[in-house]
Amino acid sequence: MTSLEIIFWGALFIIFYSYLGYGLLLFLIIKIRRVLGLGKPYVGNPDYEPEVTLFVSAFNEKNYLDAKVKNSKSLNYPKEKIHQVWVTDGSDDGTPDLLKTYEGVEVYHSEERAGKIAAMNRGMQFVKTPIVIFSDANTDLGEESIQEIVKLFRNPKVGCVSGEKRIYANKTDSASGAGEGIYWRYESTLKKWDAELYSVVGAAGELFAIRTALWQEVEKDTLLDDFMISLRVAMSGYTIQYNPEAYAIESASENVKEELKRKIRISAGGIQSVVRLRGLLNVFKYGTLSFQYVSHRVLRWTLTPLLLLLIIPMNYILASQSGLFSINLYSILFAGQMLFYGAALTGWFLEHKEIRLKILFIPYYFFIMNLSVYLGFHRYLKGKQSVNWERAKRATVKESVA
Repeated sequence: MTSLEIIFWGALFIIFYSYLGYGLLLFLIIKIRRVLGLGKPYVGNPDYEPEVTLFVSAFNEKNYLDAKVKNSKSLNYPKEKIHQVWVTDGSDDGTPDLLKTYEGVEVYHSEERAGKIAAMNRGMQFVKTPIVIFSDANTDLGEESIQEIVKLFRNPKVGCVSGEKRIYANKTDSASGAGEGIYWRYESTLKKWDAELYSVVGAAGELFAIRTALWQEVEKDTLLDDFMISLRVAMSGYTIQYNPEAYAIESASENVKEELKRKIRISAGGIQSVVRLRGLLNVFKYGTLSFQYVSHRVLRWTLTPLLLLLIIPMNYILASQSGLFSINLYSILFAGQMLFYGAALTGWFLEHKEIRLKILFIPYYFFIMNLSVYLGFHRYLKGKQSVNWERAKRATVKESVA
């Protein structure tokens, strides 16, 4: 085997492992642990029912306020134990004034818009409950979400609980909607297995909670506040658990252009997080958490997208040496790559023609995900990604949940 072949197969293995292999390995480990009777759910005190704070950082969210406040008040948890804290830094659309008309809602406003994490750092001083639950203004929470989150905090080793992000699915989904829904269903499965093995690797900002005492102020230029906050809790010796019965629902991005905008920011934040959390790469110190972190996050944000690009010319060279148009392993693999990217290109074409063929939206969404890593990396190096969140436009039709 030549050096090129060794590099090619090594790259192909890393790509496969990043997206499918890690999931398969997790599945096998979990099955073995269950057979051995390991990792049984922690029961704890069933009467554990502490006061909680629903914490929302909002910027010009006037159109979502009524639905969000009503949704928060309708959650199945003792009403006297739910506190609502809203931090509305920079809002100039009437958001803080409207919020003040709702009973039981604490509003802390500042004229300066310094970004979400600055608002969170400022607002946390007003949280007096043992558990704080972070949520976005444009998401609806499942009725049992608080109950399901609190249930996991019965275990004193749990420092953070991540809820599930769900996407409203429509019969006429765009590529962004179909791809995002499928992606989050797969991610949900991985999170369940991650939690059962040891810890989830980062929480979803749409809905996650921490023990208030574990809060650590985060750098003001942080892009992925949910990821940094939750993993620093895990690095403190606690675990991040996951409960899909606690969920937040939102519409998918309006189109792929809007989804790409969101993904680029996440990718830039991912690179930033890998740099700032580099201590977590020390497997001798963090053990299983390091293994999960590298397998589930680091590879996808760093090495894998680069290898996806490099294996194309490597595969072409190897296929040419063996006969590009003959039937051999390398020519078959190269043809498979071309078909995949051809399907992604076709998905792009159909998206712009408003023709819905969801099977082609999957490779298209996968391509967009990895393209965003390159664009996000460029923004990170240039320092051009603002901490001020520019909300992606969302689809409006809601028919079912993905």
